[in-house]
This record gives sequence, structure tokens and C-alpha cells, in this order.
Amino acid sequence: MAELKNQKILLVDDEQDILEFVSYNLTKEGYTVSTASNGKEAIQKAMETKPHLILLDVMMPEMDGIETCFNIREIDELNSTIIAFLTARNEDYSQIAGFEAGGDDYIAKPIKPKVLISRVKALLKRYRNHSEEPLDNESHLIQIGDLVIDKEKYIIVYKGQELILPRKEFELLALLASKKNKVFTRDEIYAAVWGDNIIVGDRTIDVHIRKVREKIGNELIKTIKGVGYKFVDIDE
Repeated sequence: MAELKNQKILLVDDEQDILEFVSYNLTKEGYTVSTASNGKEAIQKAMETKPHLILLDVMMPEMDGIETCFNIREIDELNSTIIAFLTARNEDYSQIAGFEAGGDDYIAKPIKPKVLISRVKALLKRYRNHSEEPLDNESHLIQIGDLVIDKEKYIIVYKGQELILPRKEFELLALLASKKNKVFTRDEIYAAVWGDNIIVGDRTIDVHIRKVREKIGNELIKTIKGVGYKFVDIDE
């Protein structure tokens, strides 16, 4: 329980009963919980508290969850923050929009407290594993042709231009580029980027691959139909 005291969660929902119910269960588990009732307030609270995890409703007044997520992903200090949509909306287009905005996971409500706590623990475990990953002067840099990835600073330089990618897009690109020409299966990608304990939709990888290709072009990441993806060096 001691290590949970340092783990901060921001809960965002416009329904007060949900804020109280979820906040109570998370606080009971030892997490430090702050709340917001709309997107604008959520951005302000996120900048103030620097949470490890944000549980974000989609349908809210003033600024919906998708736009809120997109705006949070524009803030460099919150680049490592995990964002999970906690919402009753489970339509496919809503999930895709959430992932395109930079979300990491999608949790449908209503959800039983024990299940929610399990999902939260899995998400925060991914945060800890990433932040505690040992780095040295060689292992944190990946360079292939015009692409340089700095895993320590979360920076990508491509053809001399610095790119800032949302966390999952960054981790996906870093994974593929870590072993040039290796075909990563979809299961391998899910396990490495999202974790074995996190349930995401079938199109999650495809959405993130498309977003990465929009930034570095289509030619560096090849689709292996029925298997997965691989990174290639077009200069070879």
C-alpha cells in the first residue's frame, strides 16, 4: 500500500455520483485521487497535479473527452501520463477517436469496483515499468537512416525535424525500430506496448500505426498481412 500513496489519479466525469463512487473506491485502495467535472477543469488539474493516470469520460459539457485528451497530449510535461477513457459509449468510432487523440485504454462503464481496480493497477504497472526502465548511453538511442529515437528524452528526430509523438505512438515506433526488418506479430506488439493485462480493441494497433505513418511516411513501416508489422530502412 505504501507505494500507492505516490500514485496520482485524476478522475474526470460530469456526473457527481460517478466521481464520488469511483473516487471512493480508488482512495480506499491507497491512491491519491483528484477530480474534475469537465474537460477545461481537467486540463488545469492535470497541469497542477501531474497525475500518473487520468480516467476520462467522453461525453462532457464544454469540452468532450476526445478533445480534452488531445489537448493534454499537447502538453510536454504530461507526455508520460496514461489516459484511459471511462465511458458508457462503446461504439467503434468513439474508441478509434479516443486512440487517435492519444488515449491508452478504453474502459466501459458501468464497471464493478474490483474490475476497475484491476484495470487501474495494470495501467499503472505499465507506467512504472516504463519509468523505471534502465537506460545507458547506448541503449536509449536508436538510429536508422534519417530517423533518431531518444527513448530517454521521448524525442524523435526525422530528417532533421524534431517530432513529439503521444506515448503509445512513440513506444510503438521505438519497438518496431528496435529490431530492423524483424516482423513483430500483433500479439508481441500488444504485450510490449499495452501490456498483457490490458484489453484493447482489435483495431487499436492499426489506428496507432496509421497515426505514426502520418508523421514519418508510409514507407518505413511495412504491413505483413495476417501477421503484423516491421520497420525497414529504405536507404539500404
